[in-house]
Amino acid sequence: MSKPAKAGDAAKGGVPFEEALKKLEGIVDAMEADDLPLETLLARYEEGARLVKICQEKLAEAEVKIQQLEKTAAGELKLKPLDEISND
Repeated sequence: MSKPAKAGDAAKGGVPFEEALKKLEGIVDAMEADDLPLETLLARYEEGARLVKICQEKLAEAEVKIQQLEKTAAGELKLKPLDEISND
């Protein structure tokens, strides 16, 4: 089970990817469906932009980890040092 996110974690991107994506989808749905006042739309847009950044950062981190994986002779996956990746 994951630990609950602290209030400061959201600002630092501490929100799990799936949670950020779900919130972003909810914001998009609300902005498309509701007749919201301009101030509310702007606030939701800002929140959505923050969530997009979090999702992009999480995906970039995952991509680096995937690039670091390599198979050993026994077929096991292990992390490849980052300096070896840049030399490939």
